[in-house]
Amino acid sequence: MDGTLVDTEPYWMAAETAMVESFGGSWSHEQALQLVGSGLLDSAKLLRAVGVDMEPEAIVAKLTDDVRTALITQGVPFRPGAKELLRDLHAAGIRTALVTMSMRRMALSVVDLIEFDAFEHIVAGDDVLNPKPHPEPYLQAAALLDIDIEEALVIEDSGTGLRAGIASGAVTLGVPHMIPLDGFGAHALWPTLEGRTASDIIDLYATTKAAQAVESLR
Repeated sequence: MDGTLVDTEPYWMAAETAMVESFGGSWSHEQALQLVGSGLLDSAKLLRAVGVDMEPEAIVAKLTDDVRTALITQGVPFRPGAKELLRDLHAAGIRTALVTMSMRRMALSVVDLIEFDAFEHIVAGDDVLNPKPHPEPYLQAAALLDIDIEEALVIEDSGTGLRAGIASGAVTLGVPHMIPLDGFGAHALWPTLEGRTASDIIDLYATTKAAQAVESLR
């Protein structure tokens, strides 16, 4: 969600900075980038390490509230092409699930602003025991969709997310936003979702599976 569907990473970074500074510390852009795509409890541990004297669950709740407030007051900036691709996938009958390490209430706040039924299911950070880069979130989404994970295509904007998608066994597409994704093993990298359609997703999946079939014969 964050960084792939909507450009909320600046909201998260602002919330993290304000929290760290409220305890007398400093939080750099480089430190903030380390948390992109991570589970919120894992992020909370890093924030505690730089001086945030709050329990991890309280840190997660505070960050979530601050970002939700930013969404309400500043709006939801959807990433280029994301809603349009979702609409085309929906029209083509391709089933979709949202997999995010944000809390479910945050995910619902974003999904409710999409004017069509974009996702059949949501798997959020508080729905899993093991956050990305563990494959559990994507395996859970496949189970909810009642498909084999090898029938799925994952779209991610972070290295952590790419590792989760690849480890799950799904065809995995990287669309970089805040950080470059070279070297993480994605099956493909697209610079943007703008102009992309369901046909592009279908072609990428088919091409990747064909290449994997050839590789397995070697």
